[in-house]
Amino acid sequence: MSTPAMRPDASAVYRRYLSAVMLHGQAGARAVDLGATDLYALNILELAGPMTPGELGTRSGLTTGPTTRLIDRLTDAGYVRRVPVPGDRRKVLVELVSTPAGLAEALAPAQRRIGEIIEAYTAEQREVLFDYFTRAAEAFRDATEDLRAE
Repeated sequence: MSTPAMRPDASAVYRRYLSAVMLHGQAGARAVDLGATDLYALNILELAGPMTPGELGTRSGLTTGPTTRLIDRLTDAGYVRRVPVPGDRRKVLVELVSTPAGLAEALAPAQRRIGEIIEAYTAEQREVLFDYFTRAAEAFRDATEDLRAE
């Protein structure tokens, strides 16, 4: 991540940032009595909508067995349901039906703090930030596919 145009500690700064985001995700999950992967799966479903168990497994980085157990836990907790696909009795979709009580409250302090940071930037700088978030998410997805292909 370090190039002549970047500051020499760019990689360390970025890794600290990613570690803090991951740690907060784990703490947020614990605050609502979920595992981090369970909360991550709920986020995937909220952002992308219903999907097959296989697609949820791929997006969450799980193999078939752990994906089945994940869906079972989330179904038992009332967060998702399995919905038959019309015209294909063998296929189901996993659909989000609710989110954990208290999740918004658990995440609110970080959202407020990050919001304050972002608001301190000019409108033009915010556009750059959100362009980065959008492009970086795609870059990470592509890099993930590259790693899986190896």
